[in-house]
Amino acid sequence: MSNNNISTDWMFPILRQPPQYWKPFSTLTLSSVGLISKVLIGALNTRKIFNKDKLIAALDGRPKNVPLITVSNHHSCVDDPGLWGAMLKGWRHLCDRKVMRWSLAAHDICFTNKIHSYFFMMGKCIPVVRGAGVEQEAIKFCSEKLCEGQWVHVFPEGLVNMTQEPMRIKWGVGKLVWDSPIEPIVIPLWHVGMEKILPNTPPYRPRTGQKVTILTDLI
Repeated sequence: MSNNNISTDWMFPILRQPPQYWKPFSTLTLSSVGLISKVLIGALNTRKIFNKDKLIAALDGRPKNVPLITVSNHHSCVDDPGLWGAMLKGWRHLCDRKVMRWSLAAHDICFTNKIHSYFFMMGKCIPVVRGAGVEQEAIKFCSEKLCEGQWVHVFPEGLVNMTQEPMRIKWGVGKLVWDSPIEPIVIPLWHVGMEKILPNTPPYRPRTGQKVTILTDLI
């Protein structure tokens, strides 16, 4: 089966009604990836962050029924979870599956087999089919989570922008905001340097000694 023909139909029932074993394994996945990212971005590389208090305040202080949407540019496959490893607290955020974001991830890259699919689903990633439009199941699932007051992160470019040139923004974010019964908090982020930590060209391995700059709440 080619990557373009991978079915995501079986994934959403599991995401909506996960089995009993799901919670501890999901917590382990999120915690492990989050803490490794924190070491990679915060200890092995240099970070400079502006206005991260805006995001922390939204995570810690918004009413339980108010949804949170974050959007950012997409320059490297390490953007998520690298952004959260750089900005968030360890036990308070990265290790709390109730706090951590849901994130759209390309089905033909992250969900190519059962093992990868379960790993990314336990990491609260949602399989999105690029080119399938805003009425697909992934967008509906995001809307459901926002209705519950949860946090959803979106890369509106829709892919890793390897040239870093301006490109057409997908309008799924607008639909999520429009469909939310309660006005969500929307926090835009912009980052520079993630592609130096995990380049988009071979060899695909994390680098150290690089500099990352993250700007939060640009509006």
